[in-house]
This record gives sequence, C-alpha cells and structure tokens, in this order.
Amino acid sequence: MTHHFRSTVAAILLLAAAGAVGRADVIEQILVKVNGEIFTKSDLEARQVLVLRQQMGQQVDLKSDPTDTQLRKMLDEVTPDLIVNVVDEMLIVQRGKELGYRLGDEQFQSVVENIKKDNKIEGDEQLQAALKQENMTMADLRRNLERQMITQRVQQNEVLGRIAVSPEEARKYYDAHVGEFTTLQTITLREIFVSVPGTGTSINVGLDEEARDKATQLRQRALAGESFEKLAADLSDGPSRANAGLIGPFNMGDLAGDLRKLVEGMKVGDISEPLRSPTGYQILKLESSTPTEILPFEEAREKISDRVFADKRRVEFAKYLEKLRAEAIIEWKNPEIKKAFDVGLERLKSGLAPGASQ
Repeated sequence: MTHHFRSTVAAILLLAAAGAVGRADVIEQILVKVNGEIFTKSDLEARQVLVLRQQMGQQVDLKSDPTDTQLRKMLDEVTPDLIVNVVDEMLIVQRGKELGYRLGDEQFQSVVENIKKDNKIEGDEQLQAALKQENMTMADLRRNLERQMITQRVQQNEVLGRIAVSPEEARKYYDAHVGEFTTLQTITLREIFVSVPGTGTSINVGLDEEARDKATQLRQRALAGESFEKLAADLSDGPSRANAGLIGPFNMGDLAGDLRKLVEGMKVGDISEPLRSPTGYQILKLESSTPTEILPFEEAREKISDRVFADKRRVEFAKYLEKLRAEAIIEWKNPEIKKAFDVGLERLKSGLAPGASQ
C-alpha cells in the first residue's frame, strides 16, 4: 500500500493544492449531496484543474479566460466522467469508514517519510515549506492520503478478495486467445544490392543487363565460399552495406507475399537468385530464423490468470459501484451537473469512458 501511495503523491499534492485555492473568499455552491456529504463548485473546479493539468502538462486557471472555447470544450469533455468518478469515490470512502478503515498516525508518518525521501526533502520544516508553496497543509495531505488508502482497502476486501479464476475459465480464455501466447516466426537477412543507373522512369536494357550480370557473379562468388558479409560490406550499393548487409529481424507475417513465399522455401545459409526491384537487383541470404512458438497452457497459466482476473475485476467492480449508487441517497442541487453525471454513466455502460471509476 505504501508503494502505491508513493506513486500517487504527485496527483494528491496537485489535487490538494488546487482544492485549497479560493476557499476563503468564495461562498460555496453545493452541487450534490451524497448520503449527506456535500460536493461543491470549488471542489469541482479543483478536480477539473487536476484533470486538465494532467492532460495539458501545464498550469491551468479556470478563471483566466472563461470565454476560451477550447478550454470550455475540454471541460465539457472531461466533466461527465469526472462527476461519476467523484460520486463513486465518495461512496467508496463512505463505505470504508463504515467498515472502520482509517489512516493511523504511524501509517501516515511512514508515508510522509517516504514522500520526503522520494523528493529529497530534509526535515519537517522543509516539507511544511513545500506544502505551503502548494497552498496546502499537512491536514490536506493526510485527508487525501486517507481517501486513497480507504479506496484501496474497500476494493481489495469488498471486490478483489472475492474474485477467483477457475481452471475451466483459464483454459477457455487460452483456447479463445491462443494468438496472445504465440510468438510468430522471425527471420534475419543479409543482402547485396546492385543498383541499376537511371532515373527510374525508363529501363536502359544495357545497364540493366550489366547490373544483373554483376549480381549473378556476386552470388556465384558467395556460393563458391567467399564471405557474403564481406561481399556486402565491400560491394553492395544499398544502405545496409554499412552493416555488412544485415537487415531485420522481420516478423514473417509482415513480409510481402512474394518475399514471404521465397523465404519460406529457404534454409538458414541459403542464398537467393538475384531479385529485380524497382531500382536494381537484390541477393538475399537467410541469416537466421526462429520458428513460430506457442506458449503451452501450463506455462501461460500465470498470464492467463492475470488477464481473466482483470476482466472479472472490471465487471465485478462495476456491479459493486452500481449497488452502492442504488443504495445511496444522492441529492442533486445543480441540473447541469446531474446531466453531466447521466452522460458519464452512459459512457461507462457503453465502454466509452476512460475508466475513471475503475
């Protein structure tokens, strides 16, 4: 759990800082009550700032230019999913508190020490100064860390701890997704390329024959025992000359049909006949080949379990949230926010939401 806290510290600090802005001089407008707990306009703006900063990678001030059409469009896009996420988070944290989950003093101090260590902060005074720069207090930090902890524990104990993957489910997934556990054949080639001088708009028969004869002679020298690698490095006209003709590796499935058919008939070490390309002649040597491999079911079992578990987690967690919403008393104080919430739920049901509530 401590490791997860460290990974979310940046977002927590940003959220707490955003939420601290303007609280002193703004009369709170309540947008929704969830089982009596309020969510206000300034709370919403804090969340919007956080999301937009994450997306845009820069400082965002919602009050700097309220007529900015691009900013308004972005807000209209992110707010429905954000509102659903907020309500779900409130419900989960409320459930966790019902179950008695709290962030103890010792646990909080441990997380704070990790924050100081990860950010090279020496001592409590330096930490307090860093928090002050973000317009937040230790109480803000603790409150957000506790919400993170409670959310994790509720998910683990109420949902994840009750999910199991049976052998039958694992086998069914494997049979239906065997391609996920298949490594396709790959090959590495060496080439010697002999260019045909010209503009490419017409063929000079004499120059073409000269290039073909040169390619044929180079192939014969390689077949007679000269190093293909040295011939490519010394005499090839292609850019692969700098790498002694080495090209690849290639996935067999990515090769063009004619080339794939040619390579499929070759063994490692075989050298092809000169092949005509739009700009010259190419001789290929099959340098190496790895066969197609299918990971056996037993060896793939751990990966399968992880993937099936993730699928079941999404389904079961969605059911759990639906249950919490159905049992909750949600009082909407702003029709536009209620509309945004409904849009967010529809996105979630249709699979179009980015997983904010997952």
